[in-house]
Amino acid sequence: MRQGQQFIRYLLMAVLMLSGCKGGHEGKSVPELPVVQVSVQEVREESIGSQIEVVGTVQALERASIAARVSGQIAQLPVVLGSQVQKGDLLVKISAGEISAQVLQAQTRVEQARRNLAREERLQKHGASTSETVKSLQEQARIAEAAYEEAKIMLKYVTITAPFDGTVTRKIANVGDLASPGVVLLELENGKALQVVAQVPEELILKIHKGDVLPVSIPAAGLTLSGKVAEVAPAADPFTRTAPVKINIVADVNLRSGQFARVTLTGSDEKSLTISEKAVLLSGQMERVFLVENNIARLRLVRTGIRYNGQVEILSGLVPGDRVVVTGGEKLQDGQPVNVEPQGLKDDTPHERPSAMGPVSHEPGMVQERP
Repeated sequence: MRQGQQFIRYLLMAVLMLSGCKGGHEGKSVPELPVVQVSVQEVREESIGSQIEVVGTVQALERASIAARVSGQIAQLPVVLGSQVQKGDLLVKISAGEISAQVLQAQTRVEQARRNLAREERLQKHGASTSETVKSLQEQARIAEAAYEEAKIMLKYVTITAPFDGTVTRKIANVGDLASPGVVLLELENGKALQVVAQVPEELILKIHKGDVLPVSIPAAGLTLSGKVAEVAPAADPFTRTAPVKINIVADVNLRSGQFARVTLTGSDEKSLTISEKAVLLSGQMERVFLVENNIARLRLVRTGIRYNGQVEILSGLVPGDRVVVTGGEKLQDGQPVNVEPQGLKDDTPHERPSAMGPVSHEPGMVQERP
């Protein structure tokens, strides 16, 4: 019984002590946060042209695959990779013993046919031959002459010359190899006239017309050029749903055929919220801004999209008309009082409409737009 009374006494003393501690803190006030000078910007809804990039390849406008038209062993090949040639220069010489013999044979037949025809024409004048025989010999002579011309043309094919000024970009055959009709021996390109060939998605191909000027970048050469559309395919590939577009570009010493290129196209126009890039503060992986409501800063998490001309697209977290802190928000806390600078009450800075170029990439068969 006595132990129970002592327990109750200790319990009452503990309650009194806790009550005293609580009453001691009620008189203390939490220190107020200082007022921060800030400038604000109103969230606006603007029309933004989506940006799409398609990949392409740099190619020479003039390029040819050099192949033989007759069979034979390669006797001469005076060019190597990188050789600069002029139009008419010798590229390949094929041994033509058989064709030369065919030419001599055809020439002999022509001479024989002409002699036979002349003899029958003399006999016809003396009534010793008929007009039918003469006519038959005339036809044989024409056939022989045609065969002779064919043989002479085939003899010309053993010598292959450059069809235009250019550079040997690929050498497949060597002296002593057997050349066959249609088999490529060399590749020749004119590097003074270049173009980019890109595969464009079917939903964008109707927006591209011959003569349009498009931005083209070649990362390997560190160049950004303006190209002019030269050709637009009238039909799309049923498998990739893309169509080739050829864009002429200005030649440069750093440009090479086969280099990777990017072509920027204009997508569809969409309405998006935009604010200054300075208003977005990074905290780890989070993007946040401070709103001003009744001169009090309120923290808000946002999700951003594309950036252009110092502006950033807001995908979520804000609504039109919100006032966000542009400068002075680095040390702000949620609920801290602010003093808005007069020039920041209304943002009269004109916003440039973003051009139809951007960081969105496209591979054949796949379109990527803004996140």
